[in-house]
Amino acid sequence: MAILKRKSQKEDEDRSGSRKFIDLNDYRFQEEKEEPRSTIRVAEIGRLEDIRKVSSYIYDGDILILDCSSISSEEYMMRRITEEIKRVVKDINGDVAGISKSYLIVSPPGTVIDRNRIKSY
Repeated sequence: MAILKRKSQKEDEDRSGSRKFIDLNDYRFQEEKEEPRSTIRVAEIGRLEDIRKVSSYIYDGDILILDCSSISSEEYMMRRITEEIKRVVKDINGDVAGISKSYLIVSPPGTVIDRNRIKSY
């Protein structure tokens, strides 16, 4: 039985400073499938009762673009619908903003709507 072992060639290379690198392209990694956190949906609002249908998507965390063009000429109805949407969004700590006179966008918590326009000069 030998007291001293002979160094292997691999140990000599590691100590001498020349290291081999691993090419990560040769390896296949298991891809993690990530479930979508939110979906962008477009909904048409024609009556006050439509908000009940839309609110379930808001509570689920989806981003909604609400098309209120069919009632945009009725100022009182638009005000009621806007106030009701604001109540639902406040309940979930989300964000709501008007895109135009007849379109609203609703976002879930953690997503902020920037109200500044990007201009190209």
